[in-house]
Amino acid sequence: MFKGRHFDRSVILLCVRWYLAYGLSLRNLEEMILERGIRLDHSTIHRWVMHFTPQLLEAFNHRKRSVLGKWHMDETYIKVRGEWLYLYRAIDKAGATVEFHFSKTRDLSAAKRFMRKALSRHERPAQVTIDGSQTNRTAILEADVEARLKVTVADIAEVPTKIRNSKYMNNRIEQDHRRIKRRVGPMLGFKSASCAD
Repeated sequence: MFKGRHFDRSVILLCVRWYLAYGLSLRNLEEMILERGIRLDHSTIHRWVMHFTPQLLEAFNHRKRSVLGKWHMDETYIKVRGEWLYLYRAIDKAGATVEFHFSKTRDLSAAKRFMRKALSRHERPAQVTIDGSQTNRTAILEADVEARLKVTVADIAEVPTKIRNSKYMNNRIEQDHRRIKRRVGPMLGFKSASCAD
């Protein structure tokens, strides 16, 4: 992965990790690395982030622990290339991200696409907490029925996913949205939908 790179892999990984984990701009990272005696340009860090993030994400997903059975689902909005897009997200009881999905619309088909994507990667949750959105409720019910129809005859006794409607019990994901939006600020927003994914 790092063959032929001018800088040591520890420097590359450190820069990419700091950029992805904290609210730092590329110029802040350039300054921090310079304090450690390494001269590099902020555009180099940006190229590292663009090149290594998908590879690191794939490696991370192979080693990621399975999500817990209680999910919190909600949608928020994020500006991507000057256009507002809806970000559907779900986190589990421990706060780990289950799945996310960008959509131009906030409707039943977008919510169903998100739920199908989440259920294709993870086991069916025992419970999903939402903020009272009827669209999300319908999407969860329909995606859950589709997922249960795909199981074998021996597993037919599976119970449906329980849905809790409460805007106060969904504060966990609302606070998590705040963290995502705080991270987008120093990046000056996403420049394309592929960067946002």
